[in-house]
Amino acid sequence: MPPQVLAVLGPTASGKSALALSLAGRHGGEIINCDSTAVYRGFDIGTDKVSEDGRRGIPHHLIDIADPTEVYTAAQFARDAARVIRDIHARGKLPILAGGTGFYYRALTRGLFPGPGADEALRARLNRIADRRGAGCLHRMLARVDAESAVRIMAKDRKRIVRALEVFYTTGRPLTSHFGETASPIADCDVIAFALRIPPALTAERVARRVDDQFARGVVDEVRGLLARGLPPDARPFGGLVYRQVLEMLRGVRDEAATRALIVQENRRYARRQLIWFRKEPNLMWFDGPGERDDVRGRVEDLLAARGVGRRGDVR
Repeated sequence: MPPQVLAVLGPTASGKSALALSLAGRHGGEIINCDSTAVYRGFDIGTDKVSEDGRRGIPHHLIDIADPTEVYTAAQFARDAARVIRDIHARGKLPILAGGTGFYYRALTRGLFPGPGADEALRARLNRIADRRGAGCLHRMLARVDAESAVRIMAKDRKRIVRALEVFYTTGRPLTSHFGETASPIADCDVIAFALRIPPALTAERVARRVDDQFARGVVDEVRGLLARGLPPDARPFGGLVYRQVLEMLRGVRDEAATRALIVQENRRYARRQLIWFRKEPNLMWFDGPGERDDVRGRVEDLLAARGVGRRGDVR
């Protein structure tokens, strides 16, 4: 039997962390972060990193591994995650990916197109367009030539938009069309992937509660502290949800009430984009309902038993 890897995927607030922790405790698992912002040190509250107490003694990997001034790529994630998976297998444990960054998951399980070299002249032209008309203009250009990349790349993420357009105009093909030519670094593993989804109304309710909790726990002070330590406002993780809006609030763009409402709205939009992305991933087994519910856990356990994944004892 090939070595097995579990994956718990899905949109924000769908219950991924709770289900991953439950599976890890039951099957002797270790959790591998699959969230693109949680890799950065210092970005804790806005990413809802599971606290040390909340981890129940279960090892978590690929959290707080990158300096915020670095650009940690999906290709790096695939290499790092593959290395961690090999190490977990070598110790007789079960690797469990958990997170909502679909591009990271795809890079690991299907490989990643390295892309052509940089075309500095083309990049300069695209950046001049963004300077004059905003990154949203480039995002609309991208949607016309590579709709799938436009779904996964946020409208304000200029660097990644420029790179996707650069690949298209250099090769004549969308970035996503190249993925089929790549190989996974864990091609020898049996990846058993579950995806969770919840009704939009429940997503809205959960996200609103989470945003209230993030502000109560001090996400604004977290951002102030990062800036006070000299982290530049254009550092990549500041472009993520919650952090981008809080930065704008601190600049006086909007007040706290409007900022909270905007974060909820943007999270709901992000959840829809995540669903669209994961629906295109092959071989995902979908479950409706919050991931911590007993009926979801029971159905997942039944499927794992059918795939030969036995209980290895609690790790608590």
